[in-house]
Amino acid sequence: MNKAFAYGLFSFLLACMVTLTAGAQGTEKDYERANGLDRQLSGKVWHNDIRPSWIGKTDLLVFEDRTAEGKNYILADPAKKTLKKAFDAVKLAESLGKVTGDTIKAADLPVRNLVIADDLKTMTFEYSGWVYKCDLKKYAVTKERETRRPYTWGGDGNRWPWGFRNELIGRPDTSPDKKMTAFIRDYNLWIRNLEEKKEYQLSCDGGIGKYYSASVEWSPDSRKIMAYLVIPAEKHMITYVESSPEGQVQPKSYSYEYPKPGDAVPQYFPQIFDVAERKHIVVDETMIPNQYSLNNFRWDSLGSFLTFEYNKRGHQVYRVMRIDAATGKMSVIIDEQSPTFIDYSGKRYRYDVKSTGEIIWASERDGWNHLWLYDGATGKVKNQVTSGEWLVRGVVSVDEKERNIIFRASGREKGDPYLIHYYRIGFDGSGLTHLTPADGNHDALFSADGKYFIDTWSRVDLPPVSVVRNSSDGSEVMKLAEADVKDLLATGWQYPEVFTAKGRDGVTDIWGVIIRPLNFDPFRKYPVIENIYAGPHSSFVPKSFRTTFSNMNSLAELGFIVVQIDGMGTSNRSKKFHDIAWKNIKDAGFPDRILWMQAAAEKYPYLGIDRVGVYGTSAGGQNSAGALLFHPEFYDVAVSSCGCHDNRMDKIWWNEQWMGWPVDQSYIESSNVENAGKLKGKLLLINGEMDNNVDPASTTQLVNALIKAGKDFDYLLVPGMQHSSGGAYGERRRMDFFVEHLLGVKPPDWNTKEK
Repeated sequence: MNKAFAYGLFSFLLACMVTLTAGAQGTEKDYERANGLDRQLSGKVWHNDIRPSWIGKTDLLVFEDRTAEGKNYILADPAKKTLKKAFDAVKLAESLGKVTGDTIKAADLPVRNLVIADDLKTMTFEYSGWVYKCDLKKYAVTKERETRRPYTWGGDGNRWPWGFRNELIGRPDTSPDKKMTAFIRDYNLWIRNLEEKKEYQLSCDGGIGKYYSASVEWSPDSRKIMAYLVIPAEKHMITYVESSPEGQVQPKSYSYEYPKPGDAVPQYFPQIFDVAERKHIVVDETMIPNQYSLNNFRWDSLGSFLTFEYNKRGHQVYRVMRIDAATGKMSVIIDEQSPTFIDYSGKRYRYDVKSTGEIIWASERDGWNHLWLYDGATGKVKNQVTSGEWLVRGVVSVDEKERNIIFRASGREKGDPYLIHYYRIGFDGSGLTHLTPADGNHDALFSADGKYFIDTWSRVDLPPVSVVRNSSDGSEVMKLAEADVKDLLATGWQYPEVFTAKGRDGVTDIWGVIIRPLNFDPFRKYPVIENIYAGPHSSFVPKSFRTTFSNMNSLAELGFIVVQIDGMGTSNRSKKFHDIAWKNIKDAGFPDRILWMQAAAEKYPYLGIDRVGVYGTSAGGQNSAGALLFHPEFYDVAVSSCGCHDNRMDKIWWNEQWMGWPVDQSYIESSNVENAGKLKGKLLLINGEMDNNVDPASTTQLVNALIKAGKDFDYLLVPGMQHSSGGAYGERRRMDFFVEHLLGVKPPDWNTKEK
């Protein structure tokens, strides 16, 4: 036996011994490390997350900089390229302490939303629920006002977000010249002349079944008014029973409007009125049938015509319409159509160029989301503004005088196609300028005069850097901060790994991240857990730096490799990539996700894809349960929280956007409830009885279907919980479920532990 062979054999046997004798996973010690991870890693990154803000209309900016010695507040002057302290923190701490009676540390000022006046003489900030003002010369602090209380959901008059607006309710609307107000009386439109103190009825065709809305649009010259007739829809109500309300023994019940796919929606029919002539100019209703919505009503500057946007039910037709104010004739200006869906909720953009009557419009008609320039009078395309196999993610500003646009986009630069960059381009598509050259996910904030912008970028594997750049060409003016992660790396922390693999077509790159535990051992075999959210409205794999990514890192500490992936059907790639979701929510990109994990396991043998778990909340709850129904050959264990398990049971806008209208067989095919009998593997369902986003009955209907199918599963109903993964208790139950069913280890007996 030669020495090389002997050494190789010894190394192999040693590796096997390490694998076999490695310490247990899922122990109480692992739980302690997982639950204390955020605390352990907190305060280990300096000059991070500085969030600069411009000071009013000046070219000065201020930011909070965390250092090992404490917080500093820095004033930056790009013109002079200087950095200095924005104020005396010791004096502010002393003054604030005197006013509040609290002990305030200058090195750790507990203030937020700090705003410095343009003249640098005063500033305001929030502390302990109040807004305070400080004179920066005398450091006199005064208590100004209470901060707004956060929105809370409930049945005591709080806002419910999903119902349609009551069109009969609204304050009288005053004309631009302040001489008249428009209001609704007996379902019709009336005018009150404020000078003559007289009232006039303008419409006579409103009634109980078809009435005028209190929302009206005056023309700029106050001569005309648009008001629309409304055919109301029958309300779809859902009822909640809060089993364990605070302050009383008996349950409470609540009822709210919650439109669902297939429900009737209100129909709106705009009409024009000549106020001076008291004349009703009838507008034809036939060009806007089967509406999902009409919105964005806008008069031109002369009051000669009105435009609005028409979203046809089913979201395959979206148009900009124009009404001639003199004749009432309606015409189509922009006609957007798609054989699948138009992503009106995520990619719609319109800008009316007042000086020329042009319209800047976003469209995916060439397969990517790009900007187009229209003649607003004729509806003809003047030119495509942006083009290429990349997409516009949003418009920052439009300069009508210089005829250029600053916008966000992704996919144009080499590397990760989801990373956001900023660009400038002319209306005619010329002069495309890349403003953010660094390889990272950028966030830009422009000064009031547009001369400079703050550029902060990072990646999950690159700490953030912040600089000031010239808005004209993106050249760097001065550096503000660069994060220091030495102390973080000293803990054993590792960057998440960005990983790519080919999708189901063998061509398209699928992007995701791999997260390993602090005590990662390459000789150990780790079960894999996927954090899934496949909602078609966006993409979800993190792209910017953070020390921890919520429960992904804490789960990894229990003895898992945790991954997150954006499969086909999610947004922010090509239209073809996105269209996989059309009438096919159950797909959830699973063919791409499975191939991605198989490719990762081929590269890294310590990924044990013979034991795979998956979890998610909301749309991710639907996806995670669906993994065991539609792909049990790959997924073994799932934890599903607050899932919309049947798209017919969830809110109308989100589900009809991707599944279409009318409600058809595709809804049944994608339903976890209808397919409950296919369940294999271990499933934990978590549900909040007061879920104010997804109807909680969606989960209980799945529970019912699983019972009828004779399936074994676990179910946790959390009293009083709204839309979440179950709070701290739900998080722990999820940990326990994966430890028991993926690791094969009995979790600690929590009933023997003192709280």
